[in-house]
Amino acid sequence: MNYPAGLFTDPWAFGAFVPLIAIWAWCLRTAPWKRIFDPVQSNVWLGAIVVLLLMWSMKAGAYPGLNLHLLGATAFTLMFGRQLAILGLSVVMAAVTFNGGAGWEPYALNVLVTAVFPCVFADVLLRIVERYLPQNFFIYVFVSAFFGAALAVVSTGLLSTLLLWLAGVYPAQLLFSEYFPFYILLGFAEAWLNGAAITLMVVYYPHWVGSFDDRRYLNNK
Repeated sequence: MNYPAGLFTDPWAFGAFVPLIAIWAWCLRTAPWKRIFDPVQSNVWLGAIVVLLLMWSMKAGAYPGLNLHLLGATAFTLMFGRQLAILGLSVVMAAVTFNGGAGWEPYALNVLVTAVFPCVFADVLLRIVERYLPQNFFIYVFVSAFFGAALAVVSTGLLSTLLLWLAGVYPAQLLFSEYFPFYILLGFAEAWLNGAAITLMVVYYPHWVGSFDDRRYLNNK
């Protein structure tokens, strides 16, 4: 994640801006902006961006483009929905890029892989949980937040691995032996981080978590 400049050819790097701009337009049109107009909610949204910026700035890796960092996308999506989470993480990636942690040329690829995909993944999983599993507080925390975060980061790692392979940046043997397996380990850390954050917020500040409904998960339980 956080691909540097020169890692991808121009068709890959600049072609990714086409779907990204379309996704931004959809987010700007459909995002629940009423939440941002509330001073408390806007401060929480901006605070989450700052926290994630610090998280994304701390990364480890041995080869260019093969670095890893915590995402926090699942918690952000559960708090504000996929549209505002995608826009917020796009700002995070812009700040990381400005500070030299990534390149402007692959900015669109970076956003698509590390922001759009995990946010959409978290949202889809939440909808599946709400439809097919019991409406229970622990189901929400452990499946949507805890296991959902782990699955999101591992799936993001797989997407990044396939992208680097299809673009011819690194051979598949290197990627699947020295890169992708670390996402499985990162998934545990991601699960604990997102699970703990969501648990604390729904207990003490439930109004910060837009996807949590007291009537659904607590009433008559």
